[in-house]
Amino acid sequence: MTPDTPARRVLVVDDEPSIAASVAARLRAEGFVVDVAHDGPAAVSHAADEPPDLVVLDVMLPGFDGLEVCRRIQAVRPVPVLMLTARDDETDMLVGLGVGADDYMTKPFSPRELAARVHALLRRVERSAPSTPDPSAPVLLGELEIDHAARRVSMAGEPAHLTPLEFDLLTALAGRPREVHAREVLLQRVWGWTTGPGAPTTRTVDSHVKALRRKLGADLIRTVHGVGYALEVPR
Repeated sequence: MTPDTPARRVLVVDDEPSIAASVAARLRAEGFVVDVAHDGPAAVSHAADEPPDLVVLDVMLPGFDGLEVCRRIQAVRPVPVLMLTARDDETDMLVGLGVGADDYMTKPFSPRELAARVHALLRRVERSAPSTPDPSAPVLLGELEIDHAARRVSMAGEPAHLTPLEFDLLTALAGRPREVHAREVLLQRVWGWTTGPGAPTTRTVDSHVKALRRKLGADLIRTVHGVGYALEVPR
């Protein structure tokens, strides 16, 4: 952020006051405007009254859970969501990604690492936002159609509702179909992260690939064990 750039607004949602306060304090120290909510209805109300640029969202909440909060917020406008899970449960992660979350962290976590993830998600959104309309025609790869200008995807003529991060991952794979893309390369290219302390693990890539397979078909993306993934389309 520069002095002329308005501060980004982050909504922190957690029913544990100590965790919410710690996260909020760290993000305010990083220059963000932070709103805090402690239950599902309050989170949705905050997002409607003061639309956030990013949401840090706990899965387990009173009122209704974080998954429902994510659904309701994303139904109004797309916004990056970093989900917090109390356990390293892949099912929770996949469900969260399926309703529109972009990344996840497992408790306990470092507020410093969380702040770094927030910065990375916002940078990714800025990179993916087109400054001018893209005049290029949609890309056809077999039954897969990718419209970069509209950021829309369809499979066999049926629209697929992808999250912004899923779209970016798909286009990274589709840029060189049939070529194997290493997980570490995808993590850097799509998430803007290099591997190292504090960075998301390559399991983040695996979870998003599973979400894409669920929406576009299990055979579309091939796993190359120990390396990464390739988009399988007809030659």
